[in-house]
Order: sequence, then C-alpha cells, then structure tokens
Amino acid sequence: MEPQNVTKPVTEFVLLGFNHSLKIQQFLFAVFFIVYLMTCLGNITILTTVITDYHLHTPMYFFLANLALTDITESTVNTPTLLSGLLSQHKTVSYKECFFHIFLFHFIGGAHIFLLAVMAADRYVAIHKPLQYLTIMNHGVCVGLVAGSWAGGFVHSATQLALLLPLPYCGPNTLDNFHCDVPQILKVACTDTYLTELMMVSNGGLLLIVIFVLLLISYTVILVKIRRQFTKGKHKTLSTCIAQIMAISITFIPGIFIYARPFKTFELDKVASVFFSVFVPMLNPMVYTLRNTEMKKAIRRLVSRFLFSGERQ
Repeated sequence: MEPQNVTKPVTEFVLLGFNHSLKIQQFLFAVFFIVYLMTCLGNITILTTVITDYHLHTPMYFFLANLALTDITESTVNTPTLLSGLLSQHKTVSYKECFFHIFLFHFIGGAHIFLLAVMAADRYVAIHKPLQYLTIMNHGVCVGLVAGSWAGGFVHSATQLALLLPLPYCGPNTLDNFHCDVPQILKVACTDTYLTELMMVSNGGLLLIVIFVLLLISYTVILVKIRRQFTKGKHKTLSTCIAQIMAISITFIPGIFIYARPFKTFELDKVASVFFSVFVPMLNPMVYTLRNTEMKKAIRRLVSRFLFSGERQ
C-alpha cells in the first residue's frame, strides 16, 4: 500500500511496524506471541485466584484484580495488531479504526494509571489507619474508587480524541509505529500542531509525571512509617509496597518518555512503545506474585483444587 498523495484527505493509515528481514520478523512474532500468552495466563490467574479465594476478598486484592483486568484488555488491544503487522509487509488501518484504537488504548491505559494511584492510597490508609482500615475502605468506597479510575481513563481518552479529531490529515499517511498512537498521528496532520502538542503533553505526559512523583512521595512516607513503627508483619508489608513501587516504575518511566515531551522522533520511541504496551502487562502479574507470599499460597490452593477436581472426575 503506497502512501496517499499529500493533496488528498487521509482515509487510511499505513503502520510501518518493524522493517526487518523475514526471519527476524518471524522470530519477533514468536517472542511477542509468547509474551501475549504469558500476559493472559498471568493476569487471568490473578483474576481467578482473587475471585475464588475468600482469603483474598480484601480491598488490596480487589484493586489488584481490576489492575489485572486492565493488563489483559490493554494487551489485547495492542499485541494482536503488532502480531498482524509482523506477518504482513504493510499493515493498513482505516481512519475510524485508527482513532477507535487510540480511544481504547488511552481509556484502558488511563484507568490503569489511576488504579495504581488508588492502590497507593489503599496502602497509605492500611499503614496509617490500621484500626479504621476496613471501615474506611469498605466495599462501596472500593467500588467507587475503581469506577472513578475507569471514569478518569474515559475523560483522559475523550480529551485526546477531542484534540485530535478536528485536525486535518492530508498525508503522508505512514505511521512509524506498530499501532496508532497520538505522537505518530500528530506528525501526519497538515497544519501547525504546536499548541495541540502542548495540550497533549499536559493531558498525558504532565499528568503521568505529577502522579508518578506523588506516588513516589507517598510510598516513601509509607516505607519510613513501616521502618519506624512496624514489627509484626513488617516483611509482608514491605514486600507489598516494594512490589507496587516496581509496578509503578515499569509503567510510568516508559510512559513519561513517550508522552511527556514534544513529539519529536527518537530512536528509542518504538522500543519504549513496545515495552509500555506489550511487556508491562506481562510484568505486572510477575511483580505482584513473586513478592507476595499470600498470593503465591492462594495460587497454589487454586492449582490444587483444579488438579484434585480433575482427578475426581
């Protein structure tokens, strides 16, 4: 598919993806396919474990289950597009499909970011108000916080589209990425996008930086509190907080690199995009299960029930 002439309105976009030899693309296909399977398996395991194990019916694991849901959906929005592009020389998407993809990606990604903030607030209350914790973080509050996270993601994504859709797109229609995203779309607009870029950075990158800094401060306060006052259950609490710090770091750092600057092209852009949208959803369940003894025990109970139920049948 050849790029369209600059004088014609764009009706579809060409995703350049990875321009490598056939053997390398086949190798990358195998790697990303395995990553996608591991993402689905890991996050579905967390979801199933939290739902079926009554020991995990607490606010922290309720939020973790919702985070796993965002990981599954975000990976499903992006990875199949990447895999499809590796199997074909040129991957084209229609104008409407491209913007719908951007909406879904930023809707789910925004919800994911706000859920990480909610989980930090949950840990803060658990450490600073242990006796009132279950009263403060009751079922209604937890559901409201999760709903608010999804609403925040929706507002963020709708704002992105509101800034993008009025722009004229007259080519060239090539996007140097494996999926449709804001930085690449802005490059094909046939008008001055400087002001739009500033608003995009404020809505995306600046928001990421502010939330990331606030989360780091809150976790620093929590860790200091644990070190000074906690004796019983100190190791478990530390493991939970360290896992969440690792999770926010692997999410926010590549996100800030992509969205918190004017949209100029850098060599690492595509690598950061792949890590942010494909690998992070796989790493989150690993981070939370490997450092969480209670979750590992619950997964073992789930596997035992599954195996024994199979034997009885």
